[in-house]
Amino acid sequence: MRAGGIGVLVVDDDVHVAKINAHYVSQMPGFQVAGIAHSAPDAFAAVERGGVDLLLLDHHLPDESGLSLIWRLRRHGYDIDAIMVTADRGSDLVRDALRAGVLHYVVKPFTQEGLRAKLHAYAQLRSTLGTAELDQRRIDRMLNALRAPDPDSALPKGFSERTADRICRIVAQAQHQISAQEVSEQARVSRSTAQRYLKYLEETGKLRLTLRYGDSGRPEHMYSGM
Repeated sequence: MRAGGIGVLVVDDDVHVAKINAHYVSQMPGFQVAGIAHSAPDAFAAVERGGVDLLLLDHHLPDESGLSLIWRLRRHGYDIDAIMVTADRGSDLVRDALRAGVLHYVVKPFTQEGLRAKLHAYAQLRSTLGTAELDQRRIDRMLNALRAPDPDSALPKGFSERTADRICRIVAQAQHQISAQEVSEQARVSRSTAQRYLKYLEETGKLRLTLRYGDSGRPEHMYSGM
């Protein structure tokens, strides 16, 4: 780790998402943004320039997958740690990511606190691995850091994790901003239930809320993924 902290390269083809993730990293003590890349070639070039300890890496890039980039870096002798950040929930990808040495797998959308927990766990892992010799206690601490709990996993009383996940996916996969009524119909829940979940997901940073004004003058709440 250099004097300025752990250098993180944020890699995401979505300019808006990359800026948000870089902002999250910049707010984390002990970390610094080493750069932002929107493609695999740009990311590889940034690693070559130096100053990168950790990749915050999207899997779906325009020219090469995130996993392919990791393997290519390994072949060229770059021992770079990686946290995968992707909307892909496929078990095959998760398994392949683990085989590639990815230390954490973060599913989009996520909150700042969710990412903060993963970065904190990574810092603990680096600290433990910096010890010359590990006893069982330190090894257990290292493995526990890899299994850091997600602070966003505890839902409010009366909320269902399955319903929250379904509504979050409906909004994230929509081709346009979507209303509570549309979510209600697709999730097969009442409009009031959809509104409660949408409000919670927006407040926790998992969805984005915008107001659309019509002829009535009353704004309609519209939702989109992060």
